[in-house]
Amino acid sequence: MGRLWQNYRLRMLRRYLLWRAFRSRRDLRLVRDRTKSIAPKSILCLCCVRNEAERLPFFLAYYRRLGVDHFLFIDNDSTDGTPAFLQEQPDVSLWSTTASYKASRFGLDWTNRLLARYGRGHWCLTVDADELLAYPFEETRTLHDLVLHLESEGAVAMGALMLDLYPVGPIDGISHEAGQDPREVLTHFDPGPYRAQRQRRKRNLWVQGGARERMFFAQNPRRGPTLNKLPLVKWHWRYVYINSTHAMLPKALNFAYDGPGDSRLCGVLLHTKFLPVAIEKSREEKSRKQHFGQPEAFDTYYDAVIAAPDFFYAGSVAYKDWRQLEALGLLSRGSWMTDAD
Repeated sequence: MGRLWQNYRLRMLRRYLLWRAFRSRRDLRLVRDRTKSIAPKSILCLCCVRNEAERLPFFLAYYRRLGVDHFLFIDNDSTDGTPAFLQEQPDVSLWSTTASYKASRFGLDWTNRLLARYGRGHWCLTVDADELLAYPFEETRTLHDLVLHLESEGAVAMGALMLDLYPVGPIDGISHEAGQDPREVLTHFDPGPYRAQRQRRKRNLWVQGGARERMFFAQNPRRGPTLNKLPLVKWHWRYVYINSTHAMLPKALNFAYDGPGDSRLCGVLLHTKFLPVAIEKSREEKSRKQHFGQPEAFDTYYDAVIAAPDFFYAGSVAYKDWRQLEALGLLSRGSWMTDAD
């Protein structure tokens, strides 16, 4: 009876979140609609942004190279030219909103709305502007090749570890220009430790550890960031993200990824947050109070970023490529092999 009741409650939660997503259409104003160019096999990328003009030129070039066919952007009241830039891009459809990011469950209502409306039957990559997906054979195999292999194994989602990249020295001691590959200046990462456990109710994975926990949450690791994500999903109208892209409903989707060490095909999201622009963004978000359920509890975190920390330490590793990440157990090719292998 307990399990039946819990499953019923999760079904009701999923329906409620789908209703919220449908209702959120009132928050979104269509600015540029190019969705008619979406073909049956198109791979879509969804991204909710605010003031990301510095990152977006490289972000778009990176994912175009990997094989994204169309981008769906939600702009949340940017003031730095982000909307104007996105309107000019031939493979971008753009919505804007001035509604509360926090009240929309940190943009998830808006994202789930577009996924439900445009993502059905498509492989959809849902990422932030500071996340770059790395996966096996990315230099020779596109996302279309990747999803064909996932489908051949009956998979409907691929998981990834969010891996923080950082520079050598304080984050205000580097220079980064719009359109530049952030990996040129964010050169290192923490190879571990990472720990994973399953949450009981939704069976969602919870991976923690890494650079941000070491730097900002060493005294209280449970408050550290969640590092597992399910960014690449073949979307169905019944699906919904419930906590960023960390967890989904139906709960069976959460078993698509077991974290670092998973032997199945999985990737890494290279997290490029810690450019110099992160300092001003932290000042803004500390005052806006839109990113956390209890924003005051994270003032110390924002203050630490504003102080331009130096993440580098004796255990830092210089980033090379996906093969290095595979050797460290942070991603896996699973059964996907190239002809050369």
